[in-house]
Amino acid sequence: MAEKRTMTLNLTESEMEVLEKLATQKDLSKTVVLRQALRLYDLVNVRLAEGETLFFEDKQKQNKSELLVL
Repeated sequence: MAEKRTMTLNLTESEMEVLEKLATQKDLSKTVVLRQALRLYDLVNVRLAEGETLFFEDKQKQNKSELLVL
């Protein structure tokens, strides 16, 4: 297993509420939610750098919207 390092993370009240909501919805710890978020952000960043586009599709409404990541 990879060596782990510790950090302190200060979140606003609203950021913590989102983190707690996601952890509860997914039945995961807040640490696991943050780790998954980092992996997802890294994947999105790599794919965008390769020229791919990220979008959401609503098949019922038959529309697509591109997600812009800065």
